[in-house]
Parts: sequence; structure tokens; C-alpha cells
Amino acid sequence: MSDEVLCAIDGGVATVTLNRPGQRNDMNSALVASLRDRFEELDANRDVRVVVVRGAGPAFCSGMDLKEMEERRGAQGDPEGGVIEVLGRVERSRHPTIAMVHGDAIAGGCELALHCDLRVAAEVARFGMPLARIGLVVPFVLGQKLIEIIGPAHTRHLLFTGQPIDARRAYEIGMVHQVVPADDLPAAVQTLARRIADNAPLSLAGIKASILRATSAQEQIAHADLDAAATKARTSADAQEGRLAMLEKRKPAFRGE
Repeated sequence: MSDEVLCAIDGGVATVTLNRPGQRNDMNSALVASLRDRFEELDANRDVRVVVVRGAGPAFCSGMDLKEMEERRGAQGDPEGGVIEVLGRVERSRHPTIAMVHGDAIAGGCELALHCDLRVAAEVARFGMPLARIGLVVPFVLGQKLIEIIGPAHTRHLLFTGQPIDARRAYEIGMVHQVVPADDLPAAVQTLARRIADNAPLSLAGIKASILRATSAQEQIAHADLDAAATKARTSADAQEGRLAMLEKRKPAFRGE
């Protein structure tokens, strides 16, 4: 098993750790595959009651690996497809999930937190969706998740500006359930996990299944035209410029093409 994602189980609480601290836990293909495998394993483990998702190092997750995206430019397939698939897998976990957000949760990292059932953040954490700043369009199903959690008004602001928000603002708009000082985050998450884990497993599974069923109608919305728009943006000259500018830490020069 790849060490891109680690997993430890203690007293019915599984802790899944994104383990690319030197890359701010950005999502390369190896991490995405490992995360999917970890959740497959945990679903088969009857001793697990709750899953905590966290990141190693200073960031929770900084989104997709832009360097890998640039290297794969022009290759067949959608580089975001694997991320969308694994986020859906996290959401469909049979166990309740808690995102423990101690640092930046950006783009795909923000979506990873949103695809967990609950979110607890340190005061220093930030959440952001800077896709417009690198010439990308949020994939339809990920935009749906934003709207489901924070509503269309806050989704517009987050996506149009591309600017991150701090944990307190995220709490105000309903993105996170609890904000605590950084030093108190592990204890707060452990308390919440233990409170959930002490409940009846069949009740937890039934409750989660009911919630997923109640929101499943949104999967039937047609969005092929929007997928095409996202693909056009992803393969544009502006998107390449946006990725390079981010990697080179400079302001991009967009031309609308």
C-alpha cells in the first residue's frame, strides 16, 4: 500500500492522513488512488465506527498537483476525473466522516473537507476555491456540493473572487461545524468522534444512508454542456498560463483564449 495516505485505527476511530507534507498534500494520481483504497478497506472493517480525515504537515490539502497536471497536458482523459471519483467515494463511506482541518483546504482540498460529513477547523485554517485565478471552471458535481453546503450566494462569492476565507468566516456561512484554537483541534475532533462512535452502528449507517438518498436527486441533473465548458477552460491557453503562474509564483496574464 502506498504511503501517500496513512491509516490508523484506535477504539473504532480510523484516522486517514494525507501524507505529502512537502507538497502541502496536493492530490497527485498516487494519493488519489491510495485514498480510494483506504476507504474501500475501511468500509469492509466492522470494527470502525468513525473516520477522521486529516493532513500531515502545515496544510490540510492544497488541491490538485498542478505540476502533474501540466506534465499531463494534452494526455487523454480528464485529470480531474480521478479526484471527482474519490471525493464521491469518501462521501459514500458507510461510516460517518469528520474532516480535521488544521491548515489550508484549497480547491480539491476544500472539496475533500466538504465531502466529509462533518468539519472541525482550527482558527488558522483557510478555505478557498481559486479556480478562476488559474483559468479553470469548477466541475459541475463539485459546484453542486458547494451549493448544497453553503448555498448559491456564498458559492458565487467564493468562486467569483477566488479568494480564501478564514475558519471563522467559514463557520458563519455554514461551511464548518466547529472552530477551535489550533492547539485544541485534536482534542475537539477526538471528542466529536468518540461521541459519534458510542452510538449504535446500525443507526449511524441508516441515518447516513437516508441523508445520501435525500440528496441523490441532484445526480440526475444533466450537465454535459457544462462539462464541455469546463473542458474548454481546462485545455485553454489561459489555463496553462494560470498553472505556470501559480507554480512560478507570479500574476497570470490572461487573454481569454
